[in-house]
Amino acid sequence: MKLLNDRVDVDRFYGRLAAGPTPILMLDYDGTLAPFRVDLDEAIPYPGVRSRLTRIREETRTRLVLVSGRWSEDLIPLLGMSRLPEIWGCHGAERVYPDGAIKFVKLRPEAERGLEEARQWAVEAGLSEVLEHKPTSVAFHWRGLPEARASAIKTEVADRWLAAAASRDLVLREFDGGLELRLAGIDKGRAVRAILKEAEPDTPAAYLGDDLTDEEAFAAMPDHGLKVLVRKELRQTRADLWLVPPDDLLIFLDRWITSCG
Repeated sequence: MKLLNDRVDVDRFYGRLAAGPTPILMLDYDGTLAPFRVDLDEAIPYPGVRSRLTRIREETRTRLVLVSGRWSEDLIPLLGMSRLPEIWGCHGAERVYPDGAIKFVKLRPEAERGLEEARQWAVEAGLSEVLEHKPTSVAFHWRGLPEARASAIKTEVADRWLAAAASRDLVLREFDGGLELRLAGIDKGRAVRAILKEAEPDTPAAYLGDDLTDEEAFAAMPDHGLKVLVRKELRQTRADLWLVPPDDLLIFLDRWITSCG
C-alpha cells in the first residue's frame, strides 16, 4: 500500500466513514476485484473478496456499487453474491438496481447500426474468436495471444474503426488487453458523476480501479473522495493511493468494514 498524493489523509478519510452521510464504495471488477484471465468466464474474485463484499453489503451502511466495463449478464454469475450490490455495467450504459431492475441507455440509430456493422466486420475479418459482444459495445481481446498476433489485431481494428467510429456515434478506446468500440459520451466518469449526484455533497466516497478506463472515474471524483489504484504494477495515474492485490485490497476492505460497521 502506497500513498501517491501527499495532500490526502487516508486515516482522516476512514474516520469520516463512521458518521455523517451514507458512504459510497465504487469498485471496478476485472483487474481490481478479480485477476485477469484469458477466458473471461474464469475471472472470479480473489479469495476473500466475495465474503468481504457480502459483509459490506449486509453489515454496514455503505452504498456498494460496481462500475464495470462488463455487461451485468456476464458479471453477476462471476460475482457470486446472493444479494446483489448496485451495478453500473457497460461503462455505465447499463444500471442494475439492488432489486434487480435494469435500465439501459437508449442507443441512437446510428450507434446501433455501427455496432452491428462492427460485429459483421469482425466475423468477415476472422476476428470472431477475440470478439466480445455487449449490448452497447464490441470489444476485441488479445490477452494471452502471441505478441505479433496481438499487434496485428490492434492495428487492424484501429485502422478500420479509429476514424470511422465518430460518424456512428461511437468511440474506440483501449483497455488493458484490448480495444473496445462503444457509445460516445458513455464512460465510467459519467457513471461516477451520476452516482454522486444522488448523494449529499459531503458524502465520503471511494473509487477503486486498475485500468485506463478507470482514470475517467478518478477524474470525476470530488476532492474529498478517495481514488485508489489497484494493480500489481504502478503506472501513471490520478489515483491517491496504490494497492497491490490481493493482500492490500483485502486490508482496505477490512478497514472499510471496521470503520462502517
